[in-house]
Amino acid sequence: MTPASTTTATTGTARSSVVSDVVLVVDKPVGPTSFSVVRQIRRAAGVKRVGHGGTLDPLASGVLPVCLGEATKLAPFLLDADKEYDVTIRLGVETDTDDAEGAALAQHDAAGVTEAAVLRLLARFRGAISQVPPAFAAIKREGRPLYAYARAGERVEVAAREVTIHALELVGFSGPDDLRLHVHCSKGTYVRALARDLGRALGVGGHVAALRRTRSGPFALEMARPLSEVLEALADPARAPLPRVGLAAALAHLPQHGVDEPTAHDLRRGKRVSWETASGGSAEARLCLVDPAGDLVAVAERRPDGLTKTLRVFLSLPPKKLT
Repeated sequence: MTPASTTTATTGTARSSVVSDVVLVVDKPVGPTSFSVVRQIRRAAGVKRVGHGGTLDPLASGVLPVCLGEATKLAPFLLDADKEYDVTIRLGVETDTDDAEGAALAQHDAAGVTEAAVLRLLARFRGAISQVPPAFAAIKREGRPLYAYARAGERVEVAAREVTIHALELVGFSGPDDLRLHVHCSKGTYVRALARDLGRALGVGGHVAALRRTRSGPFALEMARPLSEVLEALADPARAPLPRVGLAAALAHLPQHGVDEPTAHDLRRGKRVSWETASGGSAEARLCLVDPAGDLVAVAERRPDGLTKTLRVFLSLPPKKLT
């Protein structure tokens, strides 16, 4: 799983959009890239600014938040959120990509691996751990993504990164070709690296055979719609109403605080506002500030001088009818 920043795309279409300034929760199918999903939705919605809230590899399916209009400003906060995955691991084969799309690097006999052995080792991978990102990853080294070096046959030393595995549960084991886990992890976690390292700890290697994201921050799989249904609804919203998430609801995983209309007006126009006024003296490190209408005004932090530091400011949006 490759975390990446939200991609913002533009289009020259003059067609009026049928939906904007919201998050669509897409159930991405196996096959297309996350950017391909963005491109298809941008074209169908006729919205200039469209991005996604965290990359899913082509091999992976599941929850992909797609942000439209003002919602593209949510990207950094969606990337910071925890994620959950269902992953199937094949033991006994290591690949250069750490998933089934890569070329085999080494093969080992994994027939002797037992469910009990897997259960014993899982404890090693819970909590705060260090992991080295896969060679084929989107993170950059000297301005180039790691996968660019890997495709060119260049070896690059990559430092281990600290991540947190909040939960790691065995949900099925039918032999080395069918080891199934549920993972709840922090931002920046590579499930492909987890599969690789678990396989190595078992002495046989391993890679991701299938991956499905079941949650991304506040967005659960139950909220998602298949990409085909999303595109159909964008093409004909009257015939196929489309569930969508507003800006404030999209950041439901962050603490929120209401501000009065004058304070909302000042924050949206970049005026200096004291943290006491904006937050009511909250001790939270970061807050979503919401106006009386329930619209998101800003994501903000307290400055050392007692003023409010706005990390992102959101425009006052006209009322929209959500279906």
